[in-house]
Amino acid sequence: MSNFITCDQLINEFLHDYVSLSLPPEKAVEFERHLGVCPPCERYLKNYRDTIALAKGSFSEPTSVDRVPEELVRAILKSRGSGK
Repeated sequence: MSNFITCDQLINEFLHDYVSLSLPPEKAVEFERHLGVCPPCERYLKNYRDTIALAKGSFSEPTSVDRVPEELVRAILKSRGSGK
């Protein structure tokens, strides 16, 4: 049996634990070894982390809009009046 992690194992078995820092050290070493030779998995990890960050950011306080531009209001009202 190989000591190397496959892409499937990396994504399905280890990714969440690795990102949450709960992967056992010996598995983390294997995980990082795989990342070192597999650019697609390295990109997948980056996208996974970016997705987590974006999801967490979506729960932050909503930004208030002080003033809606008048031309936007007119365009919306115009499109409603024309049935579009």
